[in-house]
Amino acid sequence: MSKQETNDKQDLVSSLPPVEKAAILLMSLGEENAAEVLRHMGPKEVQKIGLCMAKLQNVRKDQVEAVMADFMDVFSNQTALGVGADGYIRKMLVNALGEDKAGTLVDRILTGGNTTGLDTLRWMDSRSVADIIRFEHPQIQAIVVAYLDSDQAAETLSFFDEKVRLDIIMRIASLESVQPHAMQELNDILEKQFSKQTGSASTNMGGSKCAADIMNFLDTNAESTLMEGIKDIDEELAQEISDMMFVFDNLGDVDDRGIQALLREVSSESLILALKGADENVKEKIFGNMSKRAAELLRDDLEAKGPVKLSEVETAQKEILGIARRMADAGEIVLGGKGGEEMV
Repeated sequence: MSKQETNDKQDLVSSLPPVEKAAILLMSLGEENAAEVLRHMGPKEVQKIGLCMAKLQNVRKDQVEAVMADFMDVFSNQTALGVGADGYIRKMLVNALGEDKAGTLVDRILTGGNTTGLDTLRWMDSRSVADIIRFEHPQIQAIVVAYLDSDQAAETLSFFDEKVRLDIIMRIASLESVQPHAMQELNDILEKQFSKQTGSASTNMGGSKCAADIMNFLDTNAESTLMEGIKDIDEELAQEISDMMFVFDNLGDVDDRGIQALLREVSSESLILALKGADENVKEKIFGNMSKRAAELLRDDLEAKGPVKLSEVETAQKEILGIARRMADAGEIVLGGKGGEEMV
């Protein structure tokens, strides 16, 4: 294969969202092999990849070959004796699902499939989680929601009324650690054994940052209403949470290298929708980190797209922000603006 052909295949793979690469790879494996892989995933990931599979249409042969080549390139770096297998599994799942989603799944696989009661909730749909904790003590509700991934936590909150949401987020913001007896109580409620371990160390969770991360995933109206409610109770806390939140326009503060890395993970359709409602500063930041030709094509696509629903723009922006936060957590980029750390 020539160097140009190799570069072309790499471009094809880099333009695909991670979940789409995973879907193409699984569909290429055949039903039995794909089913065996999916057997190790939880309902949330299976649903996400399955939905992507269902939406795949007219996948070109060169795309399939590029995804397979990318997979084999990763695979070939592992030894035939299984040395480094843990690292391979971790990298494969992170590439397919993202750091946040793969974390618990990796632990399940590498530790023999055992999960605690709290971890079990991470594999359930958000409505079911909300139903399970709906009539529990508010502090129990706060601990559960704080333990979930931020996007799942936000979706779980959406199934509660405004007053309950405010109470839960205020409790999350004031959490610092949870003592073992509280965790044991929670696992008793879930009818699961919390852990085989008997250590007395407390579990760190919650806090203003946790509250901010969850609120980042709420829809705009719910986020605004919740923030006003927090201000009424504790204006200083509201400001602290607001300072830690990262919104789409803050992408203009991310360095060029970070923007370029982010663009490799974002689909063209999501980017077009997100930029329809973006600040000019963000648009220019994006254009400035593309080749001249790619920037021209993106500008043309934006003009040709015409008016779109605000809800579609917000959904696309939150999707991109989710990718940005996942990359930031993995140390791949540094987020500027709200929530960004000072560089020294």
